[in-house]
Amino acid sequence: MMAKGPAYNIPFRRRKEGKTDYRLRKKLIISKLPRLVIRKTGRNIITQVINATVIGDMVITSAHSIELRKKYGWLGSLNNLPAAYLTGLLCGLRAASKGVEKAILDIDLHTPSRGAGVFAAMKGFVDAGIEVTHDESILPDEARIRGEHIAKYAEMLYSEDADKYSRMFSEYLSRNLPPQKLPEHFEMIKEKILFDFKDKPQ
Repeated sequence: MMAKGPAYNIPFRRRKEGKTDYRLRKKLIISKLPRLVIRKTGRNIITQVINATVIGDMVITSAHSIELRKKYGWLGSLNNLPAAYLTGLLCGLRAASKGVEKAILDIDLHTPSRGAGVFAAMKGFVDAGIEVTHDESILPDEARIRGEHIAKYAEMLYSEDADKYSRMFSEYLSRNLPPQKLPEHFEMIKEKILFDFKDKPQ
């Protein structure tokens, strides 16, 4: 039987669909800080800096992991930890150039597991010089951010099962990036991003 009466409120559609936590959204808005919104899809990382206004959310700036490929020549996956960090770094540098100094993290319904990609993206954003309150223990370590775990696994697999190595890393190899070289490639792309903003006001 459907509930009804003067005290009954129809739930917001996005709450019914499990897409938005409105209690969390209210807390974030009350902070009066821009929200660092990080979303991870099956293929990409999306970061946005958003201000809440009476007429709706206003995007200050954003970055999408596909930009890493198109603009900076990134050859790795677009949704792993290194890509998440670089996307967050790009978004943070853009936000800093627009005068953003502090933000609050918004991962909405994403489960906050330690070392997750959303926290790698936040780390990149923070490394761009913007303050985001967080617990250091949730961040992935620097080695994982650089993709060293991927490189070490690829090296082991290459020596033990070349066929499996070729299948598992076929996307890397199709773009002429041996996965063992991922940490060095990460550093090169990071330098390109930083160079792009070195003369812009922070």
